Amino acid sequence: MKLGLVWGYWGAQPPADVVSLTQRAEQLGYDSVWSAEAWGSDAFSPLVWLAAHTERIKLGTGIVQLAARTPTATAMHAITLDHLSNGRLILGLGVSGPQVVEGWYGQPSNRPLARTREYVEILRRVFAREDHLDFDGEFYQHPYRGEGAQGLGKPLKSIVHPLRPDIPIVIGAEGPKNVAQTAEIADGWLPLYYSPYRQHVYADALAGAGDDFEIAVGVTFKITDDVESALAPLMANMGFYVGGMGAKGQNYHTKLMARMGFEEEALKIQDLFLAGRREEAIAAVPVEFADEISLVGPASRIKERLAAWEDSPVTTLNVTTRDPDELGRIAELVLG
Repeated sequence: MKLGLVWGYWGAQPPADVVSLTQRAEQLGYDSVWSAEAWGSDAFSPLVWLAAHTERIKLGTGIVQLAARTPTATAMHAITLDHLSNGRLILGLGVSGPQVVEGWYGQPSNRPLARTREYVEILRRVFAREDHLDFDGEFYQHPYRGEGAQGLGKPLKSIVHPLRPDIPIVIGAEGPKNVAQTAEIADGWLPLYYSPYRQHVYADALAGAGDDFEIAVGVTFKITDDVESALAPLMANMGFYVGGMGAKGQNYHTKLMARMGFEEEALKIQDLFLAGRREEAIAAVPVEFADEISLVGPASRIKERLAAWEDSPVTTLNVTTRDPDELGRIAELVLG
């Protein structure tokens, strides 16, 4: 089992101690550090900064939103950062939801599976640099052949030779079909919620994954005697995501929680949140579910529950602590 440190995306201001805490994680043997984007900070820039202040830790985007950039623009970012970091990039991708894709990026959000497949195929071709890019897809064309094209474009090849022609691509996916496609076309998967006690939920979707397929899961990891208090921030987050990150019938997170055995609770959370009763929605999050996807409690309890994770397909536990001492205690429990 490997460990990752998650910075996510920025709030109103950049987070403090980004460099020093990441350097501490590297010293402790953490395998990766992750940056994200929503509709504020971007995912690549913080990793460039961290690349300049670290030597070994891998640099993951968790996630880069597909609607934010054309595939070739993402490929340019990836090739550049991989060179600057001496081959440490993990390129995490995701489609995001309709509210963000259409509301922030002004792009259509239909047919996310087909879009993702084309996007990844273009990235693979650019990274391999075996030929000039000539791609005639439903969503992406290189050269562009759609309405308004002047017919002057020509297939191009990256001027920069990628440091690695096989930069690893991992995908944030939730639905069974999305996860199955991820297992087919990507090098790894970034689940939102994963319970090692309910491995059957994704067993069929992951059947096509290779032996070296990576699964990096974000977990609430807190060493404490107060389990309930440790789970409270996660439950608040779940209330927001399950309840409000999408419209009625179009919330991937609500559907995910339902598939994991909590359909009645998921629909109740959504109804309460959309009715403006946010605190009640958070209170409706099942403690059992929050506990299953977390590692909280005294060290002895965490050590015992780690066995379930080690017996799962998960390869990396991503944590969000901002306490250097806790960072060390987590490393001691997980890495020994």
